Amino acid sequence: MKKKLFSSLLLLASLNLQANDQLPDVEQFIDEMVVKHGFDRAELENVFDQVEVKDAILKAISRPAEKSKPWYEYRNIFITDSRINGGYEFWQQHKEALEAAEKQYGVPAEIIIAILGVETRYGQHMGGYRVVDALSTLAFRYPPRSPFFRSELEKFLVLTHEEKISELEPVGSYAGAMGLGQFMPSSYLAYAVDFDGDGHRDIWTNPTDAIGSIANYLKLHGWVSGQSIVHRTQASKPLSQAMLANDLKPAFTRQQLQEAGFSLSQVPTGDDMLSVVGLTQQDGEEYWLGRQNFYAITRYNHSRMYAMAVYQLAQAIREKMDNTK
Repeated sequence: MKKKLFSSLLLLASLNLQANDQLPDVEQFIDEMVVKHGFDRAELENVFDQVEVKDAILKAISRPAEKSKPWYEYRNIFITDSRINGGYEFWQQHKEALEAAEKQYGVPAEIIIAILGVETRYGQHMGGYRVVDALSTLAFRYPPRSPFFRSELEKFLVLTHEEKISELEPVGSYAGAMGLGQFMPSSYLAYAVDFDGDGHRDIWTNPTDAIGSIANYLKLHGWVSGQSIVHRTQASKPLSQAMLANDLKPAFTRQQLQEAGFSLSQVPTGDDMLSVVGLTQQDGEEYWLGRQNFYAITRYNHSRMYAMAVYQLAQAIREKMDNTK
């Protein structure tokens, strides 16, 4: 009898030890969270016992990048009647919060709305994976980027404690991006704001907090209140390699651009640096000159096409708003 009882206890202990066998090194991670942040070990073990590793996430993250679309195809994804109309409706519904954000952070309402439109269609598509599943799967089962996602998992657990929300409920993208504005946990901790003053930073169900958080993000990434964003230009000479290789950060003076053959007729006077933005149309390259605010948008997503889609969607939403007053 004693022998059977001992065997049963050993079996239970073995099962308990293997509860997280889908997550290599999770026990070490739990140790770190206990020591570094004072988490309760039993609570964390209970959370990770309920984590599900998702093969679909591993397939999505390791899938070879598709051939990047040219601008004229990429633009058609985002500059659509449905997104323009959705942005107009969102503006009507959240006018006060958008005005408050513009006043406090200097970011125009239409830019905030356009980011929400590009990221999640104004909250309609915020992702279908539990954030803890996405981040745990990538932190412990995807070695190429394990350090990054392990750090994001740490920050996610910290923010759930700070905001007093369940670690198991928040839903996001396969990479763990969250809420209306698709913030990673590190961005949530650094830039999300309680814009309606209710004591919580909620970017999932609270559009006011999402509005303030996006505006705060752009402001802290260099947004200049009242400054224009990007201007169309033409090039009369072949571009140098230095200009073609520009990394989006404004790096050229107006004089350098004029000497390189660019028209500055649509660019406001000033002594700020500019970037060269090349976009592929069906009939060839078109060029724009970006200012600091264009660069600030690329800090949200490091892509010139993303930033231009946000800019042009914002312009279309603003035009519809102005025409229906």
